[in-house]
Amino acid sequence: MASLKKATKVVCIGRNYADHITELNSAKPKQPFFFLKPPSSIILPGEGAVIRPRGVDLHYEVELALILGKRVRDHDASDLKGALDAIASYALSIDMTARNVQNEAKKKGLPWDIAKGFDTFLPMSKLIEKSRIQDPHNIELYLKVNDEVRQNDSTNLMLFQIPRILSDISKVMTLEAGDIVLTGTPKGVGPVVPGDVMRAGIRVDGKEIEEAKIEIAVEESTRSYEYAET
Repeated sequence: MASLKKATKVVCIGRNYADHITELNSAKPKQPFFFLKPPSSIILPGEGAVIRPRGVDLHYEVELALILGKRVRDHDASDLKGALDAIASYALSIDMTARNVQNEAKKKGLPWDIAKGFDTFLPMSKLIEKSRIQDPHNIELYLKVNDEVRQNDSTNLMLFQIPRILSDISKVMTLEAGDIVLTGTPKGVGPVVPGDVMRAGIRVDGKEIEEAKIEIAVEESTRSYEYAET
């Protein structure tokens, strides 16, 4: 598990589910749109809580994560077998986002690094063996806050599937073994506050994958950062 933090990068696909694009009033991309999260944002099972920085409107986004097992460069978007062969394992992830910081960045044309990059802003599950997910384009992702279901959709709703995702990323930057790719979040994103507990998971053919379960609380930060307009 600690090896996840040795990834050279975490690449995240944005706006990959139509209903999520609508709920954030965003434009539908003509091609995969991606950004980076630092590996230092990863928090593994048992390592503690998600920390909400002061002044931040903290949102959750549940996503399927791909853990690469080999170098990928200039991948052919039509090559499904090659894309799946490049994946060593899967994981569930929650892309935590400082939504007010991101909204300001969008309005001013600024990068999203602060909004996405705080420590603890990427809770991840245990590794999931590939044999447990035969078809990553047909699994159910869910997220609950205090046992209330907030997100619950199938990956068959992805606008861009995994071969196209790996193709577009690897045309820009080489993906190395151990790198992590987040494939986008379905509708239902929203806020959490200190005291809340998030529970997330994956179902395949209606059956829960035990290794995919995430249960993590939210706590207030005691660090010096406090959001202020740029």
